[in-house]
Amino acid sequence: MINKVFGTMTHKLFRAEDPLTSEQAALAVDTESLEEKVYKIINASGKAGMISDEVRAAMPHVSSYSSVTARYKALKDKGLVLLTGERRPGRSGKNQSVMIGYKHSNN
Repeated sequence: MINKVFGTMTHKLFRAEDPLTSEQAALAVDTESLEEKVYKIINASGKAGMISDEVRAAMPHVSSYSSVTARYKALKDKGLVLLTGERRPGRSGKNQSVMIGYKHSNN
């Protein structure tokens, strides 16, 4: 059996009480590809890390805000992305958490 690093089980993307359209939308999301792309972008930032606005700016071809931002939790849960504890202002002026890829967590 192959142990995939990226991707989220479809049943975790919607609640049982959600309308059928939510389930259909969850089935259409390529979480494997999106998680991998988000991880690579964050990891490439090295020790400096990235805030959400920076990750989104690096993925202009992904029009849906949640298609990117929903990947952070999955990556954090898998230990692939860590929060540094630092916060930086985003485009709105509000602070956002800085994320780093796990390869840079001890450097």
